[in-house]
Amino acid sequence: MKMKKTILIIEDDLRIAQNIYRVLQSEDFDAEIARDGLAGKKMALEGRYDLVLLDINLPGMNGFDVCRLIRQFKPVMPVIMLTAYGEVEDKVEGLGRGATDYIVKPFDFRELIARVNAALRLSVVGKSGEGRRILGIADLQLNVDTKVVTRAGKFIGLTAKEFALLEYFLLHPGTIISKMDLAKNIWHLNFDPGTNFVEVYINYLRKKIDKGYDVKLIQTRPGLGYILMAE
Repeated sequence: MKMKKTILIIEDDLRIAQNIYRVLQSEDFDAEIARDGLAGKKMALEGRYDLVLLDINLPGMNGFDVCRLIRQFKPVMPVIMLTAYGEVEDKVEGLGRGATDYIVKPFDFRELIARVNAALRLSVVGKSGEGRRILGIADLQLNVDTKVVTRAGKFIGLTAKEFALLEYFLLHPGTIISKMDLAKNIWHLNFDPGTNFVEVYINYLRKKIDKGYDVKLIQTRPGLGYILMAE
């Protein structure tokens, strides 16, 4: 059975959002709506969506910033920006923040669906057709299929456990992960607070992906655990 694609609509104008929702449903897509930038960012980063339709002029957080964050944490997910702005500068900024495509309101829904389908086709090629399922944050990328890790384009050699540890962090971006969670999910062990093997591997990983870079990605939250984020 063919799985439906799920699209997140981040649009504060309820009428427009509902119209897009109905059109997507009629084209056999699943869809969800977020009415402001902060809610949309949270849903996009934590949910499982195949594509995001993103307005620019949003309350809470504008679409440019939402797009930038999506691109940091989910570098291959298609993002189509929807806006009433038609100026070249806005289009350039949207594409510069990582948007896959850009469509100006008012638009014909047939064009929107065509753009959505085109972006999804490109996404499939990027993820599977070329063997490139990629996880990433900032300038760090991990290729799930080839097991290649790079930062700023530079290859980083990792052991199997270091790779598994980094992949787990990248699958939970911006989330505090305890030592207990890491011991259970990476080593399949119950965590013994009298041991320091988790800290040892965190230090190994930090030396390889953070040393020499101004932005440190693996951060410690004392008493809670670790978090992967670009700050």
